[in-house]
Amino acid sequence: MKKSLKVAMAATVIGTPAMAAHVPGVMNYSAQNMENPLYMPAQNTFYSKLSNSVMLKIADDSRAHKLRNRDGKVEFPIIRIQEEIGYGITDRWAIHGSVQYTHDDDIDRTGLSAGRIGTTFRMLELDNGFDWDVYADWHLGGVGKMRGQFNIMSLQPAQGVFQYDNYSNGLWGFHVGTRIGQHWTDKLTTSAFVEVLRTFGSDNNLIRVRTMPAAMTQLATMMKTSYSAISTDMSSLAMAIPYEVSVDMKSTTEVNAGANVFYQWSERWSSGLWFKYNHHADQGVESIATELGAAAALEPMFLQALHDLNDGFDEYIIGLSVATQLTDTTQVALYGEYTLDTAHAMSQNGTDLKAEVGVRLNFMF
Repeated sequence: MKKSLKVAMAATVIGTPAMAAHVPGVMNYSAQNMENPLYMPAQNTFYSKLSNSVMLKIADDSRAHKLRNRDGKVEFPIIRIQEEIGYGITDRWAIHGSVQYTHDDDIDRTGLSAGRIGTTFRMLELDNGFDWDVYADWHLGGVGKMRGQFNIMSLQPAQGVFQYDNYSNGLWGFHVGTRIGQHWTDKLTTSAFVEVLRTFGSDNNLIRVRTMPAAMTQLATMMKTSYSAISTDMSSLAMAIPYEVSVDMKSTTEVNAGANVFYQWSERWSSGLWFKYNHHADQGVESIATELGAAAALEPMFLQALHDLNDGFDEYIIGLSVATQLTDTTQVALYGEYTLDTAHAMSQNGTDLKAEVGVRLNFMF
């Protein structure tokens, strides 16, 4: 009897860890995988995710691209670098931040393309493997000014097209979002999220103004003078328009949502599949912040044209990643994304093809 009892106790001790590793809600390797969409750093743990990627884009035939003779043009390579860091205050509360830098030689556009800093709290962590997170992030779009050139194509009606120098709209804002997920086993995780971005209007921009030949001809007609006389007539509107102006941009509301599937193949290998939807709102101008001087008479006409820039676009992104654990605290992942989009007429972000591949180095300490 005593011998049987000892055997039973030994079997229980040996078997318990194996059983616990497969019980949802119990801490397992998959949940602590930094590629897992439900990853939450443990208390007093720092983590870092450094991503480097290259993107290929082929511009669509939007009116904005046609005005710039960019429709159908190939942009490659577009270099993107992103760093995300975070810290676990507790096992269910973390702070984090991320920045992304993009460089595109083909359109002379470079700079900070994304940035946010905020916090996530795990509202629920149930024994059946269900997790619910809420988060709030400060949108860092106002760190740099929106910079670019506005080419005045026509005065009657007032029309033009921006040529961006960077990726900022010059607006601060905040993200609020929620994420739910389920650890079905110690290998399979699914999750979904939705978030809203609200930006605040400001005049944090610097825009060069260029009057194109067609608009100059219209100007000559309006002034009842010859085209050649414009360059020497100091009272002409072309000479009166400031070289650089700043405008008050409108506030916007944008929505992002997505779903993820993550699978832990072994202690070393894992992979993920995801879909994301990003809605980028139309930008708009509330007022012109710079004094226009002699050109002030045309300000209402331009404001009517610029009130809605009709430059919004929607993205539908499919992604795939494969990751391997190099050490207990270091991981490397290869990833790729393909994006379909629908863009408004004056958007310069519409594409016929958009694909990105990259490598990400993750580590915790």
